[in-house]
Amino acid sequence: MTDYYELRHTVGFEETNMVGNVYYVNYVRWQGRCREMFLLEKAPAVLEDIRGDLKLYTLRVECEYFAEITGFDELSIRMRLEQLTQTQLQFTFDYVHLHPDGERLVARGRQRIACMRGPNNATAPARVPEALLEALRPYTVASVLNGKGA
Repeated sequence: MTDYYELRHTVGFEETNMVGNVYYVNYVRWQGRCREMFLLEKAPAVLEDIRGDLKLYTLRVECEYFAEITGFDELSIRMRLEQLTQTQLQFTFDYVHLHPDGERLVARGRQRIACMRGPNNATAPARVPEALLEALRPYTVASVLNGKGA
């Protein structure tokens, strides 16, 4: 078993720029897609909670690029829980090019999420739902589990 949630992706031409490499905004899109698929596959109870009054606000997104990728490259987007507070989560995303010659880290990203509840005109911070914490446990950086991730 791995210590990350993985989303596999094949780069399409529509995700590249005129030069032929992947346009930077797609890395952020892939972070969102990875997070969404994690919820669908591993935390469906949280999706039900979102249909109620839970809101997951993205506070910060970043991505650092190490190497270029192009159309039809195979990627593994690997998500881990890096930090946890009572109301917020921070994820890391490793973008790994899956090449026949071996894996190569091409980018690393982060996302900070705040849990909120209430109507849109009166939301307030809320504790991270227990169902989300439980679903994330296998994908959590060891320092978070040891109480050092906040």
